[in-house]
Amino acid sequence: MEFQVQRDVLSEAVAWVVRGLTNRPPVPVLAGVRLVADPAGTLTLSAFDYEVSGEVTVEADVVTGGEALVLGRLLSEISRSLPDKPVRIQQDGGKLQVTCGSSRFALLEMPLADYPSLPTSPEASGTVDGALFTKAVAQVSVAADRSDALPILTGVHVEFDGERITMLATDRYRMARRELTWTPRDPSAHHVALVPSRTLSDTAKSLGAVGSVDIALGDEAGGKGLIGFAAGQRHSTTRLLDGEYPKVSSIFPTTSDVDAVMETSALVEAIKRVSLVAERTTPVRLRFTPGSVAIEAGTGDDAQASEAVECTLDGDEIDVAFNPGFLLDGLGALGTPFARMSFTQPGKPALLTGQAEADGEADDAFSYVIMPVRFPGA
Repeated sequence: MEFQVQRDVLSEAVAWVVRGLTNRPPVPVLAGVRLVADPAGTLTLSAFDYEVSGEVTVEADVVTGGEALVLGRLLSEISRSLPDKPVRIQQDGGKLQVTCGSSRFALLEMPLADYPSLPTSPEASGTVDGALFTKAVAQVSVAADRSDALPILTGVHVEFDGERITMLATDRYRMARRELTWTPRDPSAHHVALVPSRTLSDTAKSLGAVGSVDIALGDEAGGKGLIGFAAGQRHSTTRLLDGEYPKVSSIFPTTSDVDAVMETSALVEAIKRVSLVAERTTPVRLRFTPGSVAIEAGTGDDAQASEAVECTLDGDEIDVAFNPGFLLDGLGALGTPFARMSFTQPGKPALLTGQAEADGEADDAFSYVIMPVRFPGA
């Protein structure tokens, strides 16, 4: 095998396929990236660790076709550090010679015979707009659990019902839900998938900029426990999480007694400043009165801070407190000029939605529920 490829093309392709590789694979060959050079002028790179597979095809000047398996992360680091010149790669006596300008590397080849077969390229069950998909995943994934205490909560619950996709994530302290539309091949089909949040986020970021994303479900993805994504020349298959996701949709409030609308950026900046005096788990207190919301943190002998932000209040005055990090995550996910906080009672979950104008309607496509916390003296 011998071929030449542009440095940036190689670096980007290798970085994408190794993104899902674990640092401690169950067998050594799963740390590898397989390179297949086609005399027709393409180079295909793939990686697989039983949980996530990735494959990308790029153009290359192929002198001799063939395939090789080398350490993926090492190849990624090398390709990223090479000078901005064409890269020539060729097999030579059990090693893969990498030459770029005056830089030369020799990588030991791994045994291809021990490498497992990758899942077949998924057949699309439907298509979704790439930018919309990427934004939706980013919005809900902020609420997924980042610990392994309850592995099922590290996933994003994705329901495909006709032309509607509903994504849901929670870590028990806050919940995020996003609805969007897609174009399914079978409008009557219904699927539910519990996708690892981190993998879904990485996949959405890397595929979403390509215009549209194909999603494969069930048998079309290669099996009941798999989901596939494809965009352009990139293909990825992910193993789904097992288990019954908690039925948390009923926690999302459907009515409210108090609604407060504020400029999102002003509220975010105020919370960031005030929370400087609060420890990581110390809540910030929000006192909503007609015309403004007072944001406070710190009590007693500790450092204290307060700031007021203009707000439009519809309903009675209300006094609540939240984990500042959770609140900022929700506000950051809105992506709208104005934020609406809706309440029933001070001790009940609060609903956060966005809106385009101060006196406009709430955008219900994305909603974020955050549980209030007790503040000192309450």
